[in-house]
Amino acid sequence: MRDVLDDLRARWEMGEKVGLATVVATFRSAPRAPGAAMLVGPDDAVVGSVSGGCVEGAVYELAKTVVETDSPVLQRYGVSDDDAFAVGLTCGGILDIFVEAVSQETFPELGEVADAITAGEPIAVATIVAHPQPERIGRRVLVRPADGSGQEEGSERHTGLWSARADDAVREDARGLLAAGRSDTLEYGPDGERRGEGMRVFVNSFAPKPRMFVFGAIDFAAAVARIGSFLGYAVTVCDARPIFATHSRFPEADEVIVDWPHRYLAEQVAAGAVDPRSVVCVLTHDPKFDVPVLELALRLDLAYVGAMGSRRTHDDRLARLREAGLTDAELAHLSSPIGLDLGARTPEETAVSIAAEIIALRWGGAGERLQGTAGPIHHAG
Repeated sequence: MRDVLDDLRARWEMGEKVGLATVVATFRSAPRAPGAAMLVGPDDAVVGSVSGGCVEGAVYELAKTVVETDSPVLQRYGVSDDDAFAVGLTCGGILDIFVEAVSQETFPELGEVADAITAGEPIAVATIVAHPQPERIGRRVLVRPADGSGQEEGSERHTGLWSARADDAVREDARGLLAAGRSDTLEYGPDGERRGEGMRVFVNSFAPKPRMFVFGAIDFAAAVARIGSFLGYAVTVCDARPIFATHSRFPEADEVIVDWPHRYLAEQVAAGAVDPRSVVCVLTHDPKFDVPVLELALRLDLAYVGAMGSRRTHDDRLARLREAGLTDAELAHLSSPIGLDLGARTPEETAVSIAAEIIALRWGGAGERLQGTAGPIHHAG
């Protein structure tokens, strides 16, 4: 999405009008997630992708038409039939794609959105993609986190939609999605009634990167930091030993911190820099380092907490954590020994094993070989 946003802003600043196609909903084994986007410029340039190649040609033609007519369209693409020229998804999934014309006139807030994303500030764009009254399709509001008073941080409240009822319902639900870093389509009645139907609103959330905390500046940590960065995490490597915790040893990490792991994690929690998307990888397998940080991490709402070590180390660690007062329910959140059973041996292979476990837990995968399973390839999470 970042390449699309950069090109979109550049063209917007030049006063161009472009076609923007955005995936707003997926069903079954759809190839791209909600928020995936494709831009079609007036020079016929194409940036981004909505399906990995299956329906891009049809979306391109639709985007050109939308730009000419200034009429946004919500289009569903399903599985193709036996005709090799039919437009559809060979994977068997279904995509709902919203296509709109974007310019300074139709989207005057785009600069504010781009500035927030560049600054790492959370912001969501809630766009009406379906409504019984066609003139309301394409209306949008910007949503930022509430500051506790009901007002949104970062700017004054935007004028929003056509009614306070619709505006308040969309903003409240969008803030929930933004806090979780999720993009999704919500449905309401025509005037924002929560139990109604007819109005569909796509909330495109732009949250800062989720955090990955790697505790233990060992050789495995460099590989984990590398693959964490590749997966889109903001990676921090932390170790209390300054001789090991150096930027030269961990060039892929966003930051390298010299501190006791439990103290640094506590500071980050207090600063509000840890959220339910955060993952913790404890690689020290030294009880004086890993027990205090795990005692804290396992009591937090985190996406993943894993700890490296042999099964003997794991048993000793569990005993120490129980002595520290952790319950069986809290200990059940610990992935230890860390990673999936891939037979990994090298630091790089082990990093893949850890990343695979994080992905499986995020999306509900079982970690089995796909050739031995049936049903959808992509999980809803």
